[in-house]
Amino acid sequence: MDTDKTATRTMSLPTLAAMVVGSMVGAGVFSLPRNFGQATGGFGALVAWTIAGSGMLMLAFVFQRLAIRRPDLDAGIYAYAKAGFGEYPGFFAAFGFWASTCVGNVTYWVLIKSTLGQVLPIFGEGNTVPAVLLSSVFIWLFHTMVLRGVREAAAINRIVTIAKLVPILCFVVIALFYFDAGVFADNFWGGEAYSESLFEQVRSTMLVTVFVFLGIEGASVYSRYARRREDVGRATVLGFLSVLAVFASVTMVAYGILPRAELAATRQPSMAPVLESVVGPWGAWFISIGLIVSVLGAYLAWTLLAAEVLYVAAQDHDMPKWLARSNAQGVPSAALLLTTLMIQAVLVVTLFSEDAFAFTLQLTSVLSLVPYLLAAAFALKLALGDGKPGTGLAVAGLATLYTAFLVFAAGADNLLLACLVYAPGSILFVLTRREQGRRPFAGTEWVLLAVSVAGAIAGFVALATGTITI
Repeated sequence: MDTDKTATRTMSLPTLAAMVVGSMVGAGVFSLPRNFGQATGGFGALVAWTIAGSGMLMLAFVFQRLAIRRPDLDAGIYAYAKAGFGEYPGFFAAFGFWASTCVGNVTYWVLIKSTLGQVLPIFGEGNTVPAVLLSSVFIWLFHTMVLRGVREAAAINRIVTIAKLVPILCFVVIALFYFDAGVFADNFWGGEAYSESLFEQVRSTMLVTVFVFLGIEGASVYSRYARRREDVGRATVLGFLSVLAVFASVTMVAYGILPRAELAATRQPSMAPVLESVVGPWGAWFISIGLIVSVLGAYLAWTLLAAEVLYVAAQDHDMPKWLARSNAQGVPSAALLLTTLMIQAVLVVTLFSEDAFAFTLQLTSVLSLVPYLLAAAFALKLALGDGKPGTGLAVAGLATLYTAFLVFAAGADNLLLACLVYAPGSILFVLTRREQGRRPFAGTEWVLLAVSVAGAIAGFVALATGTITI
């Protein structure tokens, strides 16, 4: 028996479930009232959560089934894409997931500084020079803390996960107490001034729901640390169902507090002004403090997830070998450094954004779609290979259909912005192939490269001409 390997398998079911909840419950939940208020009314929100909840549940079942069926595949999304479709698509999944987590971490700092901007105007909406400078200090402080050890950081995340759920649940309970059925009825169809079709209303919420559900693969990514393999799937489903109930509740109760137009105009984090409207200023402070705790915990979890994916990909010779370096505590130090540098770079880009939170939220979501789609498609490929209809085929088919719909719902602008990230990332793939003395690309890999480069060029032109703005 490999004692080094068994020594790493220390994460129990509760710890894995906390990783899932900790990864998903971050900045997104505190922004739901405004994001949904801008897009739709109560009925549209119910439809959106039904679609998103059902689709993501199918994806959770996919991760559960893959964890059991292919226990040899560690690091989740990346490993599934590679096993199903080859090295370059696998690289795209690994790089896309990693880039998504990095951009997602930037949303946290933007929202924290936007929160502080309510009392310290120099931070504005989270994208001023002072905001970026202070955020930069903190990302490197977190970098230093994570270097102390993965399991130690995971234990901190478990504690923070419990702490950050308290203000969110309190918001739901208080909002229910002040819930106005008349306001909710007026908001149910979106209000008199809202004339978008139901399809467009729901479509416009899809990237928001993807954003808040990011992290559903948290237990799968950490499968190599699980005490029991079956705990990976159980933690994924348990964590997802818990978080879905919280997200839907936060959204729906807000429609019973303020008119939709007012919800749409609230400052982020929008949960704070909603609570303030019924209990006074202390409500905004209560939510703001909860947000900071929540965001810092989620930042820690996502940083771990990002570094883990790069590290495992490098060990499997799908990323440059220097990314497989680790320190004396077993932390993937090189992967962690690249992760922090990427976060720093995107943080600087927010200085040029009109709405930094919306920009980073949408980019985070669209970058994650390729990894999710490939994982679902791999499960569908396995199910079709069995040659028999059944629950597995239905689950994989629905998950694939849902993730394909998300790609459509993202829109051309966001897809072109994603290409601006994906195309340069292929440099890492070229470096990896050169280390192995192989040709950079072969066969259909050239097609995938051409599509990403063409999209990046189109995205750059669109940004330069003002067709697309960030």
